[in-house]
Amino acid sequence: MVTRNELLTFLAAAGVEAVTHDHPAVFTVGEGADIKARIPGAHTKNLFLKDARDELWLISAECHAKIDLKRLHHVIGSGRLSFGNEALMEATLGVTPGSVTAFALINDKARRVRFVLDRTLAEADLVNFHPLTNTATTTVSAAGFRKFLKALDIQPLVVDFVAMAAIGN
Repeated sequence: MVTRNELLTFLAAAGVEAVTHDHPAVFTVGEGADIKARIPGAHTKNLFLKDARDELWLISAECHAKIDLKRLHHVIGSGRLSFGNEALMEATLGVTPGSVTAFALINDKARRVRFVLDRTLAEADLVNFHPLTNTATTTVSAAGFRKFLKALDIQPLVVDFVAMAAIGN
């Protein structure tokens, strides 16, 4: 599996400018508000999911997005969704709970994981993800993030979670 330093080297080789901020470990979206306040850009929450057809999904959304897992499968065309277990996450993405990140797609050599990107993140100037460890945050531009995905030959499915939440109310 790729390490943090190898990821940062990959980003640089792909022409992606990245700034990495080291910080104490953060395990949930609710933690680290003071850290996020010091780092510009959109912050993320990332969900590793498995559907009823045994397909794997990674959802990267803006940290305040409301994600309705009971409805999401209708939007993305999956089977019913539940959280993937830790062993499966480590085997496919090479990360542990608390460190789930879109950058972990670099470890999915078999391309088993389908990637869903929040429209808010797709349109943000800057986005922040853990660099395969929850003891740092790496900031890249939206264009840089697209370069990362292109280098991996990953085309995200973009979902507007804000609109989805508004429809659900």
